[in-house]
Amino acid sequence: MTTVNDSAAVQVIELYKAFGDLEVLRGIDFEVRRGEVVCVIGPSGSGKSTLLRCVNLLEEPTEGNVYVGGVELTDPDVDIDAARRRIGMVFQQFNLFPHLSVLANVTIAQRKVLRRPAVEADRIARENLARVGLADKVDAYPAQLSGGQQQRVAIARALAMGPEVMLFDEPTSALDPELVGDVLGVMRKLALDGMTMLVVTHEMSFAREVADRVVFMDGGVIVEEGPPSKVIGDPAHERTRRFLSRVLDPAAAEIED
Repeated sequence: MTTVNDSAAVQVIELYKAFGDLEVLRGIDFEVRRGEVVCVIGPSGSGKSTLLRCVNLLEEPTEGNVYVGGVELTDPDVDIDAARRRIGMVFQQFNLFPHLSVLANVTIAQRKVLRRPAVEADRIARENLARVGLADKVDAYPAQLSGGQQQRVAIARALAMGPEVMLFDEPTSALDPELVGDVLGVMRKLALDGMTMLVVTHEMSFAREVADRVVFMDGGVIVEEGPPSKVIGDPAHERTRRFLSRVLDPAAAEIED
């Protein structure tokens, strides 16, 4: 039986998630250490995004336990709103309020959820917009921004809440290829700053360069995990090798099909 590690930033123990008869997660055990960057890779439908959504209880696990900073989010008596404040989440879609300026998008949750005074929320918003390279866009509206800029606003919004851990659910998948680099650049900088990050991604170069550990999932289970040099560079399992061959050499995959 897996024991609780109070020093872990994130820990999931025997995590199961089913949607009706469809079992999406089948007994996941893993943890993210403080200051660690963990990238989760795997084919579509492998359970990666569901795992991420279970970590902050956007999806209720069918069975198992989730701990963030030693606090059990799956405890029925937990203050889930307080616990979620320790977690920043960045989705595939940007989910910005179209009728609000960039600055207002980054201040609204600070004021409504954290009850920060407007002046303090404004200062923290501007600091984090500068952090993602958008100090000059505070008065712009989402429709005036590129997709990459909108995603960077979403990252600034999450950072402004002061999270202990950041969750990224394929943050570049909705972007045009030329816009991906700016978002990944921001994430690289966060990693260098010591931010704890759990990242679901198809960007193998990012996982190889930035991750401390790579987790490969397939069929709702963790097939293998380890440093990028092993999991991506020299995978132990045939399922991992097959996935990587298709991701890293799409032309070969098309010929195979």
